[in-house]
Amino acid sequence: MLNLPISRRELLTHSGGSFGAAVLASWLGQEVTAAPVSNLNGGLHHPAKAKRVIQLFMNGGASPMDTFDYKPELVRLHGQMLGPKEKPEGFTAAAGAVMKSPFEFAQHGETGRWVSTVFPHQAKIVDELAFLMAMTTKTNVHGPASYMMNTGFMLPGFPCMGAWISYALGNLADNLPTFVVLPDTRGLPYNQKGNFSCGFLPAKHQGTLVNATSKTPIPNLFADSQYAFAREKADKDTFALLQQLNRQHAAPRPDDTRLEARIAAGELAAKMQLSAPEAFDLTRESKETHTAYGLDQKVTEDFGRRALLARRLLERGTRFVQVWSGPQGAVNNWDNHGNIQTELPPIAANVDQPIAALFRDLKSRGLIEDTLVVWTTEFGRTPFAQGSLGRDHNRGTFVTWLAGAGVKAGASYGKSDELGYQTAEGKTYCYDLHATILHLLGIDHQRLTYRTAGIDRRLTDVHGHVVHEILA
Repeated sequence: MLNLPISRRELLTHSGGSFGAAVLASWLGQEVTAAPVSNLNGGLHHPAKAKRVIQLFMNGGASPMDTFDYKPELVRLHGQMLGPKEKPEGFTAAAGAVMKSPFEFAQHGETGRWVSTVFPHQAKIVDELAFLMAMTTKTNVHGPASYMMNTGFMLPGFPCMGAWISYALGNLADNLPTFVVLPDTRGLPYNQKGNFSCGFLPAKHQGTLVNATSKTPIPNLFADSQYAFAREKADKDTFALLQQLNRQHAAPRPDDTRLEARIAAGELAAKMQLSAPEAFDLTRESKETHTAYGLDQKVTEDFGRRALLARRLLERGTRFVQVWSGPQGAVNNWDNHGNIQTELPPIAANVDQPIAALFRDLKSRGLIEDTLVVWTTEFGRTPFAQGSLGRDHNRGTFVTWLAGAGVKAGASYGKSDELGYQTAEGKTYCYDLHATILHLLGIDHQRLTYRTAGIDRRLTDVHGHVVHEILA
């Protein structure tokens, strides 16, 4: 081993949580505390209801009037030409005739929540959920809309919500990533990795992508099998030397967060060599659990595997997990342009049983008491036909639901118009959703800022209000 002098970066690394908490308190204008960030009562500005978040993102634009937003007027007006005469921005075709939902709706639970037949399993837990029925966005285009729902901006380069939460609250455990992304195994969503970006925040807050079906879910965690000598003591010695050299290299470059992230990633990787194999090993779960999540069925196996892995990660200290349904492109997602009757049921069936199982599993383990579950998409779809049986993009209104820590079970806020084309009451943007999520984590969204290029940026830009109507 080289006998290198201790660098400033190494000193800061060893000083750990108390220094980080002091810096964090400084930029938030709070009283300095010596407690580690993750122990600040679960939040920064007020007592937190939630410690951790799991976000279920339906990539492509889930149709509200075919899932959760029952519109009997579509039946009465079916076939009439009531849409815009000129093709709006982001529509892929001119608006056709009003089209009723091809799926039956029924009321469920004590709340009488209307749910279509594409979600038979989620229909059974609606009394536990709180619905935002008038979500809206600023664009009908997938890429900008996905950026907006994830980062609060329609352009690339801004930190996503998971990165902001990682930055604000730090980790709950030091042997697993704070922010994990579980993409659809068929491919990444629109914007690729841009949805998981740390933007201008320090690089260590970037989402960690995990391939749930790979033999090596996180690449390069262990040496390749062809390098048999890189095991145990040799591996540890190599890691120690690399970290020492990294710190020496980083010392004169204190503003390069990529170096800081590289050092932190190396240290985390060393710890994950022990923790990750156990966390990713789903064979440790019972047969009953596998069946509940649908791991024994081809249609639900992929999303079910990732939902179960998400629960295991949350249980072991990961703070924010994002589970994606659907890759980018024209097939195998929620972008149902061609035929809503044939395209929506398969993607809905992929997620429905696993989502209901995830909620029940979190509840049975007591994790739902401090875990927030969020189901959303980037925009909705038109009540007018595209072609003969499809639905086009629609930024006007869509549905999001939340459940778990601090959420009022069975609550509902907002309403779309009679066709499900635009919001009518309680319009809610991503800014309001993000503000509400941060509030439940003990964060005032107006005080969580990061100065870059002379501007104090925040997740909610200059907008946002907490939707207290859905909070317990």
